[in-house]
Amino acid sequence: QVQLVESGGGLVQPGGSLRLSCAASGFTFSRYPMTWYRQAPGKERELVATITSAGGSTNYAGSVKGRFTISRDNAKNTVYLQMNSLKSEDTAVYYCYAPHLKAWGQGTQVTVSS
Repeated sequence: QVQLVESGGGLVQPGGSLRLSCAASGFTFSRYPMTWYRQAPGKERELVATITSAGGSTNYAGSVKGRFTISRDNAKNTVYLQMNSLKSEDTAVYYCYAPHLKAWGQGTQVTVSS
């Protein structure tokens, strides 16, 4: 069955960096675009970044553009989210999502705090 497993979250100081990973299994990963979402406490889940199946095109929410980078390694069935210059408002649970399969990961917590 389709499975998405995120990792790499944690506690980081403002201005710091983290790299999230999402390992996929149960489907032909290289055929599908992938996305990252996040949900902060008391807020709705929001789209953070998207990447096409071959990785040739990416899009970002305005709040993270220039700071976050989505990428993928189809040989490893993994999508990444490199997060730099982190701010307190980036604190959220981050989810990997395969939109065509309507499949979510379990989420990984990112906390930005001094």
